[in-house]
Amino acid sequence: MLVRLLAALLVLVLLVAAYFWLALQWSYSSGERAGWVQKFSKKGWICKTWEGELALVSLPGSSVEKFYFTVHDDAVAREVTAATGKRVTLHYEEKVGLPTSCFGETRHFVTKVTATTDIPIGPGVVVPTPQAPAAPASAPAIAIPPAPAASK
Repeated sequence: MLVRLLAALLVLVLLVAAYFWLALQWSYSSGERAGWVQKFSKKGWICKTWEGELALVSLPGSSVEKFYFTVHDDAVAREVTAATGKRVTLHYEEKVGLPTSCFGETRHFVTKVTATTDIPIGPGVVVPTPQAPAAPASAPAIAIPPAPAASK
């Protein structure tokens, strides 16, 4: 009787462990989001996780949408910390079925960070981010060619 109870308990523990392993390995979806990292911190009462907020702006003047994400890898967390306040692209995997917040407060787990230097403002229209300091004030900004002579 005791052997059967222990065997049943062992099978139950193995099934729960297999479920957690599968939930952490399998991704429901994956993708990328671009925007500005505006909030990133390590938080939690018992299980400390890196939680962040990415501000997404699709068009100038539109309202800001926020993308909430979690980071597990400390190396990726250092990259996100260095990119706070800058425009980045975050590659994420969405995990479904994790029952507690010990794995993270969100379903979106960031695995890679890429710094973005161009800002798309519409289909086929990209504004490059300035990399060098602006030209001195004494330099002419625009050269205007002379107007053509009017013909009679």
